[in-house]
Amino acid sequence: MVNPPVRPEYVLEARPAPIFDQTVKLPLPDLGWLRKLGMLLAVALIWEALARWFGNDLLLPGAIQTGQAFAEGLASGELWGYVRVSLQVLSQGFALGVFGAFLLTWLAVSSKPGRELIDTLASMFNPLPAIALLPLALLWFGLGEGSLLMVLVHSVLWPLTLSATAGFRSVPDTLRMAGRNYGLGGLRMVLQILIPAALPAILSGLKIGWAFAWRTLIAAELVFGSTSGQGGLGWYIFQSRNELFTDKVFAGLAAVILIGLAVEHLVFQTLERITVRRWGMQR
Repeated sequence: MVNPPVRPEYVLEARPAPIFDQTVKLPLPDLGWLRKLGMLLAVALIWEALARWFGNDLLLPGAIQTGQAFAEGLASGELWGYVRVSLQVLSQGFALGVFGAFLLTWLAVSSKPGRELIDTLASMFNPLPAIALLPLALLWFGLGEGSLLMVLVHSVLWPLTLSATAGFRSVPDTLRMAGRNYGLGGLRMVLQILIPAALPAILSGLKIGWAFAWRTLIAAELVFGSTSGQGGLGWYIFQSRNELFTDKVFAGLAAVILIGLAVEHLVFQTLERITVRRWGMQR
């Protein structure tokens, strides 16, 4: 039997421990608002350049002239009055549309006949533009807020119903089973499992319904003007066009855009940040 060779012993020298960087790196500030502001300034510069090149304030006033008309309207309080009337009617119509949409959603997810009924109604009425119902609304409710509320409810009802119904249908069965294992059922299952899981779709439907309602309201006010002796932003734009105040027309359009941006950033993005983004359901 041959003995295996014996390897000589040796000692490894200790290596110095690696030096890690102990400095704390602070997160970089979010500069998204600065980039958006730069985009808006670029659009304003292009707009002003085109207006000066065109050279006709009656057809295309510049950004500076429009800004002056907008500031004058705010300072005099004239523009605030029109904005208040529009937002008051919009809030009522949007609230009624949301309430009706959740009733239809409950009907759709509670039973198969209810789901078939809502699918049929949505296929019929969702492609129908809300402004197309305005002549019928005027015939039924007259020249007042009732007609506006009818078209606003229609513009909110069906997009939100479809989005919320799709959100509830897409809730995984594992979440439902987990809720049952914790003893949840009925209203507690809906509030603690189904609504949080379907919340991204619900928020998307709310944003779509809000956008539809806002532009429907402006279009309706452009068609028949004031309601109950008071006019909104659409009437302000229409009246300014009749009086050939094109800068006020652009100021009214700017007010419509700014209100849309404010609602999107202050309301919907805040809701998304404290709910679905915080829960890791959305990037």
